[in-house]
Amino acid sequence: MRVIVYGMGAIGGIVAAALARSGAEVIGIARGRMLEAVRGKGLRLISPDVDVTVPVPVVAAPGDIAFRPDDAILLCMKTQDTLPALEALRLAGVRDQPVFCMQNSVANERLALRVLPNVHGITVMLPATYLTPGEVISYCSPKFGMFDIGRYPEGADQADEDLAALLTTAGFAAFADREVMRSKHGKLLLNLGNISGAAHGVATDDKALRQALQAEAEAVLHAAGIPFADVSQADPRRALYVNIKPVPGQLPMSNSTLQSLKRGGGIETDYLNGEICLLGRLHGVPTPLNDAMMDLATRMLREGIEPGGVALEQTMAALGLDGR
Repeated sequence: MRVIVYGMGAIGGIVAAALARSGAEVIGIARGRMLEAVRGKGLRLISPDVDVTVPVPVVAAPGDIAFRPDDAILLCMKTQDTLPALEALRLAGVRDQPVFCMQNSVANERLALRVLPNVHGITVMLPATYLTPGEVISYCSPKFGMFDIGRYPEGADQADEDLAALLTTAGFAAFADREVMRSKHGKLLLNLGNISGAAHGVATDDKALRQALQAEAEAVLHAAGIPFADVSQADPRRALYVNIKPVPGQLPMSNSTLQSLKRGGGIETDYLNGEICLLGRLHGVPTPLNDAMMDLATRMLREGIEPGGVALEQTMAALGLDGR
């Protein structure tokens, strides 16, 4: 199995570097300054346990690759970039190869299945940072991160087993999961607070807001008949494989929405909190808190508000929530 990592941000960069370091056959698809940096000097992979620069073959677009039947294609871009990525893959000749949505949100798999027949989901448990071109940081130990992998909408096949084996060899905890979308919906609940961390600052104690967002979302998922797994710290695998630790000499961990704002790109709130708003409207469940987070994300983009530039107390008061 050759692995094509499409999108070399924090997650894709860590996966590509770790796979290349382990001797797996891998090609990255990157853009802009990341593409230039990896071509020029390789990709620096940093974690609490590792600091190594790895040469990674990298191209600018799917059309630069002669795709093979044994390729596994990992989509690692943000959800708002998925549709053009799928079109580029289709125009490059991809058809029956397994396509793995190694992304937050639960919208990517449905987007992919509309145009390609062999779609898989991956739940990503990998606190990571990409702010400097050519460098990616994992804050996990002793593994770089943890993945649940399975077919969409359900089941698991040899491609899932083979990718899990490659990732395990590369230093991840990876598991084939016949009900991967249960896991991905559980991760969605955790990601509902991403916009809060970006708006209020990662050091701010926003636990009460996150709990309220998750409670609202759980009511929506129950109404929609959508099962979800608990992939929080209650998952016993976390203590074994993905303990979060500081990385000496590096910035503290921050979430992907905050990093997107710092890099000046679009953010994925529409596909995190927005998924709950969509399901709530479809099933008649009000979602005022997640609606407010959507509005907050829009305001930050419209007004150019810097990460951490919104007072949590004001947000909590506006929502009628007790911050204790």
